[in-house]
Amino acid sequence: MGQLTEEEKVLRRIMTKFGKGVTTYGLIEEGDRTLIGLSGGKDSLALLELLARRSRIFRPRFSVVAVHVRMSNIAYESDTEYLRRYAESWGVPFISYETSFDASTDHRKSPCFLCSWNRRKALFTVAKEQGCNKIALGHHMDDILQTLLMNMTFQGSVSTMPPKLVMRKFDMTIIRPMCLIAEADLQAMAQIRRFRRQVKNCPYEKDSHRSDMKEVLALLERMNPEARFSLWSSMSHVQTELLPEDLKSRSLKENDLFL
Repeated sequence: MGQLTEEEKVLRRIMTKFGKGVTTYGLIEEGDRTLIGLSGGKDSLALLELLARRSRIFRPRFSVVAVHVRMSNIAYESDTEYLRRYAESWGVPFISYETSFDASTDHRKSPCFLCSWNRRKALFTVAKEQGCNKIALGHHMDDILQTLLMNMTFQGSVSTMPPKLVMRKFDMTIIRPMCLIAEADLQAMAQIRRFRRQVKNCPYEKDSHRSDMKEVLALLERMNPEARFSLWSSMSHVQTELLPEDLKSRSLKENDLFL
């Protein structure tokens, strides 16, 4: 058996991390019908391939369907036909859904929040129409750690985007199967697969702190190459006895960390 090429190593590492995330957090169950939020970016394209592969080969048996939500008031020139062909090449049904929002209707919330909220609302609508019980999003480990740092910095809370979030009010579960995959590996996968870049021209993108926090995470990794793994581990190793007095009497519940 010959040695693996660098491309094969990347793909194997991604699939291994993907499988570990799915099994560790119990993201897929027998009979699931999962809606994939297909934005057209590298992360969602990778997610579609990984879920499609797993639905073909592994138990438990589950099915997937992809939806591309287009926000008509944002200059995001997605190639819908390319996304359709890509999804169908993996045997995944494709749906295109259009919606919009008016940033002037709620000045208490940022346009980024309103856009995200309306996209999520559209995902729930399509998921219900398609008889899905789960929605899969393409967030990776970097996204989750950046959110952790943002929430600590701006909200004063130890919280982030969980790998699995059961939304009982809506009878729906959000899953993030790529939670253990580094963005650098997904960037490499995008080059290997030659994913077509979508044109994005969001007028509100400059208002987001996420790009700044991305630099913070990179700085932490320059200080300590194992920083991402330490940050991830810290969410399940809260040493309450070493926190301020008013926190010592509080008991940590199972879901306190990944909110």
